[in-house]
Amino acid sequence: MYAISRPARAARQWIHARRSAVLDAIVAVVTTIVELSLTFDDSTPVRPHLVVLVACTGVLLLARRRATLTVLPAVCAVEALLAATGGNPGGAPALVALYTVAELRERRLSVAALVPTALFLMVADISSFPVTVGAWALGAYAQTRRRYTAALEERAAHLEREHEQLSIIAAQRERAAIARELHDIIAHSVTVTLVGVRGARDVLRTAPDVADDTLERVETNAEQSLAELRRMLLLLREPDQGVRMRPQPSLAQLPTLVASYGEAGLPARLEITGTSRPLAGGVELSVYRIVEEALTNVLKHARPTHVAVTLDFGRTHLHVAVVNDGEPVSEPSSGGHGIVGMRERIGVLGGELEARPGTDGGFRVAARLPLGDPT
Repeated sequence: MYAISRPARAARQWIHARRSAVLDAIVAVVTTIVELSLTFDDSTPVRPHLVVLVACTGVLLLARRRATLTVLPAVCAVEALLAATGGNPGGAPALVALYTVAELRERRLSVAALVPTALFLMVADISSFPVTVGAWALGAYAQTRRRYTAALEERAAHLEREHEQLSIIAAQRERAAIARELHDIIAHSVTVTLVGVRGARDVLRTAPDVADDTLERVETNAEQSLAELRRMLLLLREPDQGVRMRPQPSLAQLPTLVASYGEAGLPARLEITGTSRPLAGGVELSVYRIVEEALTNVLKHARPTHVAVTLDFGRTHLHVAVVNDGEPVSEPSSGGHGIVGMRERIGVLGGELEARPGTDGGFRVAARLPLGDPT
């Protein structure tokens, strides 16, 4: 939605003000003509002072919006003077002034103005009581209609602002989800590649066959990660082109994941306890990413002799833990996003994450995810 500039807003206000003035002038002229036709009938000759008095009511009506409670008694006074000097006023200016009071002022004030105006017009035999009440009712209806329209416009503006805020929140959540996925893919791929290249370089002269196998695995891992990054970028650029992402990882792929870190030189072991059961795709993906991130951190920052990855299926919760006995170094506090991403994933699922040094050294990452009662 484009914001209206200040000059454009000022121009609109100027046009609206001029339009109101033109409308008031037209109403004053038409009312004056009607009043003249009612005042001078076959029995009332045209007299200059009566014409001037009728014209005065028209001039007063030009200010009916700015001074509603002043114009009404002034018009009634001129109407009384018309009747007293031999004229036969029709009451049109007074009815228009009363309509304006009912349209623009509070209901209590307009009712207070209605009673004496109706009595005056009825006693002076200028207008009947039903006609006077009808003019007031039309003004009150116009006020109600205008307020109802303004309320609808305000509600529409509020809903539009709310929609924009929800869109911003959704975009922020989507960006955070994309950032987590990109981090998981890149961090895992780069870490495994870096460790593999270093290992191959160390044994390049003493065991060239081992170095060749290691570099081949590094190449395969890099190609897969690059292909996945290309798919994600293409999906972001052209979301409607039917780009197929590879299936999201699940718990069934955890053994392969742990084994890949073992091939990279990490002494990791997977243990699953409890009665496993199918989980929601979001839960399985989050568990996989948590284990992947924790193992990546261990591979980057610790030198463990043992890494235990455990999944314990409870009745209502799934407990995930990655514990190592290496150096008690966690994710770097400057610029690190892995543990932050893990907390975000767990928080969305209503779970809890613990990441701290172990009691006997090393580092422990543990998550507790609600599964619901199986019964």
